[in-house]
Amino acid sequence: MAGQSAQRGAGMAEAEAKWRRAMKALAIPADILEAAPESPYGFPAAIWGRPTEPIDSPSRRRAVEVLPQAGSVLDVGAGGGAASLALTPCAAHIVAVDENEALLEAFAANAEAAAVGHSTIVGRWPDVAPRAPGADVAVCHHVFYNALDLGGFARALTDHSRRRVVVELTAAHPLDGFNDLWRHFHGIDRPHGPNADDAVAVLAESGIEVQSELSERRSMWSDAPRSALVGFVRRRLCLGPECDPDIDALIGDAPESSPRHMVTLWWPGGAR
Repeated sequence: MAGQSAQRGAGMAEAEAKWRRAMKALAIPADILEAAPESPYGFPAAIWGRPTEPIDSPSRRRAVEVLPQAGSVLDVGAGGGAASLALTPCAAHIVAVDENEALLEAFAANAEAAAVGHSTIVGRWPDVAPRAPGADVAVCHHVFYNALDLGGFARALTDHSRRRVVVELTAAHPLDGFNDLWRHFHGIDRPHGPNADDAVAVLAESGIEVQSELSERRSMWSDAPRSALVGFVRRRLCLGPECDPDIDALIGDAPESSPRHMVTLWWPGGAR
């Protein structure tokens, strides 16, 4: 997969339709969702608000190699700014887009600490794309699996980048790892979500010729409190705190010790 250009698929809508079907199939059954003691959605700012991007990664290298000194970066689904703050000192100004205001507050604090110019846009991409300025490089890490209209999402990134778009996602859908737990606690078999190859196929249908590189990354949970990990899993499973001991025992140390398989995608920007 590394360094190879994706070829356009023969069917102009087949990959997009497959992606949509797989995404919709991941919906939590209504009866389980209604009985959940708290929302299974969202990401805790205490974990996702940390600027934890490694100093050297394929995603960082692909962005830095085209980012001019004092360049501008658009970070879509920014969270705490891990993807974009890793691009300093080349990046002089970062525009962070996220629908979670708490995460954008964490980003702003992290950017202040890094002495990087910054601004924020609250909202969901590409709905807020008309409010976003163009940038030298657009980065988007771990957001593709939230996009139902992936082709439109990616085209909006292209339209806002003058030099390159760099996307990072896990090779397999992150919810796949919860399937055994869903079976244990709820007695149901959950489908596997779309994967990185499916994403590349959608982009190819959209006329975007991407290059890709596979790598491994230390788990983001490796230096997080165990209680935060267990609580996150519990909420994703629509369970209450009384299930924490069972969850703790069932997940073992795999979430913290197993490396994550990451895929970096990049393609030329289209903004002027």
